[in-house]
Amino acid sequence: MSFYGTIDSIKWFTVWDLILSALNLFVLIWYAVPIQKYYRWLDFVPSIALLGAVISILDGNTSDLSLLIYSWTFLVFICTIKKVFKPSRRILVPKYRIWRIIVCIVGVIPLVAALMFAGQLRYNPVSDLSSLSYSQAFVKMNERLSVEYPFSDWKKVNWDALRSKFEPIFQKAEKNQDKALYYQTLKEYVSSIPDGHVGLKENKAELKAEIGGGFGITAIRLDDGTILVNKVIKDSPAEQIGIKVGAEIVTWDGRDAKEAYNNSGFIVTSLATEQAKMHHQGLLMTRAPIGREVQVAFNNLNETKTQKVTLQAYDDNFLTLQRENAGQDIIEGQLLSSGYGYLKKINSFQKELFATSPEEILNSKLQAYLDNQMKGLIIDVRDNRGGEDQLVADIARHFVQEEHFYEITSYYNRYTHKFELNHNETRTLTPTKPSYNGKIAILINSQTVSSGEGIPLALKGLPNVKIIGFTPTNGSFGLYTAPITIQLPEGYVVQLPDGRSLNRNHEIQVDSDFSGKGGVTPDIQIPLTREMFKAKYVDGIDVELKYAIQALQ
Repeated sequence: MSFYGTIDSIKWFTVWDLILSALNLFVLIWYAVPIQKYYRWLDFVPSIALLGAVISILDGNTSDLSLLIYSWTFLVFICTIKKVFKPSRRILVPKYRIWRIIVCIVGVIPLVAALMFAGQLRYNPVSDLSSLSYSQAFVKMNERLSVEYPFSDWKKVNWDALRSKFEPIFQKAEKNQDKALYYQTLKEYVSSIPDGHVGLKENKAELKAEIGGGFGITAIRLDDGTILVNKVIKDSPAEQIGIKVGAEIVTWDGRDAKEAYNNSGFIVTSLATEQAKMHHQGLLMTRAPIGREVQVAFNNLNETKTQKVTLQAYDDNFLTLQRENAGQDIIEGQLLSSGYGYLKKINSFQKELFATSPEEILNSKLQAYLDNQMKGLIIDVRDNRGGEDQLVADIARHFVQEEHFYEITSYYNRYTHKFELNHNETRTLTPTKPSYNGKIAILINSQTVSSGEGIPLALKGLPNVKIIGFTPTNGSFGLYTAPITIQLPEGYVVQLPDGRSLNRNHEIQVDSDFSGKGGVTPDIQIPLTREMFKAKYVDGIDVELKYAIQALQ
């Protein structure tokens, strides 16, 4: 944060925020400055400010920033209410005035705090369109997104074309009272915005009806397009019928396996890049409504005979959609026998999900590795689902030897009607202790998403750092500080990112562009061949870790 950034943050205040802040500041100055003349009307200024706060609340402005200012307004009102009923024209003796000055100076702290964090806490109202018709709600939503979505130009989203395509379908669903068509059209619209932070909050019962059934397997596509089974659930229909990890799927539900894989849709979020899309396709191809039967032709590993079987989807409580590390927010570490330090299971950067401060954990482990004279360090952020950008910056600065720019943020300003820089969210990596400048390998995958992509972003390009993975990171690095939230008919809610992460040249970084390219690319990209698949999924070898050790040698 900076003095300029704090002063500049006034641009994020609403009109009521400005009025209330001015009135409160006026009252504090009046009470602090030794003015000899008394004006009765001044006793009513805090009451006027409180009335303004009530009006602002009724107008729907309940952002965190405004709530802070309302609290400040209420506190000033409580401290001065006595003057309304018992006016005093007597000027206090100097010793009491000194205390009054001190109290008034302290009273300015809420304003300073509001200015410091105004960008993050700014007013970004929820659009409640739930009472409108399907088509009316769609049009309103599309209009707002065409103005406020942070990556419209970057991704070349043609909002007019989307309206022309989807409005007639919403009108048809509305005319026929076809909720199923409305839901499917809404999903297709959301999926047309290529951004992993764009999501549709669905009714769990509807989601279960659509893809609540699993067959006990998931699949993955190799670089040559072959579809192989990479997971088999114990005691599932697939295992019982003889499908094994490594089996090649030849056909699925009457379609060529590649066609079935490539047309499997999305779950509840859009997909930003090809690598993100591939991951989800492998999960969704093998899901269906509970009870649904599919015909499958497959060849198990090292078997030439093609087997044809029928699988029936069963209620697996969405087992194959769950992350393997779900619910585990820890940072594990060990000093490998090869002499390399290994920081693993860094599943998120959300401080509140850790029992112990993640910075303390990292500091402790890093210092222990340094004391044991480690030969190199491996940082594993595979499947990291993101969290707080500031925490990422605090961790990354242990691995830089000179000041290193990380990001500056940008949000849509509802009053100037354009995207503006939030200077108080300029993050620079400043070296700190314990510090490590030896060889570093960073492990990533397509599910390294959002702030999880920050560590490879921050350290990529340093001469001592190698980034390793089968694919680039997810390519969804937009800010989710005060997400654009739209409430729609039938209880559906759409949420989108509200800000952009920019580099030192104020250019968008990491987020996928109009071509679908994005994410942090590996310095060493491992080919997903049959050989590598067998090593990873059949033999249980951590291929990425093996490559990391080789890169550090």
